[in-house]
Amino acid sequence: MVAAYVLIQTEVGRAADVAASLVGMAGVALATPVTGPYDVIAKIEAESVDTLGKLVVSKVQAVEGITRTLTCPIVVL
Repeated sequence: MVAAYVLIQTEVGRAADVAASLVGMAGVALATPVTGPYDVIAKIEAESVDTLGKLVVSKVQAVEGITRTLTCPIVVL
């Protein structure tokens, strides 16, 4: 199992809608609106790095209102 935090920028006023859309999505463990340079932070989990990347590109980035994402893989030491 691999996981990543996805930092998400949204259209103005869309953070809560985007977070709500992500919460029910398969592979999304957490999605919450935040303040600062990003509008939503989501924790994504998948069986492999390849699957995680495909989830972000095909599902997360397709959510209406998202303008940019930054994927930060979690490193387990």
